[in-house]
Amino acid sequence: MKRILLVLVMLSLTLPVFADQLKPGEGVKVQPARATWNTGYFQEALVRAGLKELGYHMQNPKELQNPLFYQALAFGDVDYWTNGWFPMHKEHMAKDFFENGEVLGYVVKAGGLQGYLVSKREVDKFNIQSLDDFKRPEVKEAFDRNGDGKADLVACPPGWGCENTITYHLDIYGLNDHINPIKAGYTASMADALASYKTGKPVFFYTWAPNWTIFKFKPGEDVMWINVPEIKPRPVEIEAVDRMTVAGVVGAVSDPAKLGFVVADIQIVANKKFLAKNPAAKKFFEVFTLPLGDINAQNTLMQEGEKSQKDIERHVKAWITKNQVTWNGWLEAARKAAM
Repeated sequence: MKRILLVLVMLSLTLPVFADQLKPGEGVKVQPARATWNTGYFQEALVRAGLKELGYHMQNPKELQNPLFYQALAFGDVDYWTNGWFPMHKEHMAKDFFENGEVLGYVVKAGGLQGYLVSKREVDKFNIQSLDDFKRPEVKEAFDRNGDGKADLVACPPGWGCENTITYHLDIYGLNDHINPIKAGYTASMADALASYKTGKPVFFYTWAPNWTIFKFKPGEDVMWINVPEIKPRPVEIEAVDRMTVAGVVGAVSDPAKLGFVVADIQIVANKKFLAKNPAAKKFFEVFTLPLGDINAQNTLMQEGEKSQKDIERHVKAWITKNQVTWNGWLEAARKAAM
């Protein structure tokens, strides 16, 4: 009897350790994707690290523009990404997506603040309150960097969800003859804007949070969020029109601010067949979440030069160490889902 009790005690001591080491993804090859904007690299690397701890064989992520990702996911060429912005990205989802893809979890819920910012010096000098003010000759001239008679706006590269919204705004508000959207690489364009601002020149740009830009350009001190003339949502945005006017935005020209962009949910998007075969991965996607401040801080490190893949992996390890209890809880929930 004593021997049996001893065996039972030994088993009770080893079971928790065994559970912590379960690898439900062992032998499964996973192909993640990631977006073309580097402010989303951090969460991609964190989720990939989590799946790796669960035993999955992780491939390097494929970097894809939005429309290509949703097509690739529907075809089964990639398994997931962490860079879904909703409702904006719904316009990229064809019928094949709804049959084959699923949106789940919240990397950040209602955290994707978006809008237009203008250097505070010029806001004060010209009393700029909305995009409509860029129809005024003196305002256009102040922000015209290439001499074409239009104000230059750092906008979004082709394929980004924000590109479609900005194009819509310039059309619906009658601004095509007044504003020139710069659609080159966003990071390089914003770095150029920051350098120009430091020499005393005005800046006018679109941005979003989480993003390093609002660490470098402090709203209320360096720049101000401005309004759109009136809220006119695109069809894809109608369901969330109430999130296009936001109260309490630090550094806005008005309160509430009519930003004209939905404060987006950042979510994980995955292939349904992959999720059905991998309940541990699905559960990890469902419970994974990040504070906006943590993403902003990491994005700032990248903008300051720590942007190599090794740097990002180091940031991931540091975040996990700092948040080990939370991290272990996510892994435990994923392992239980696979049992």
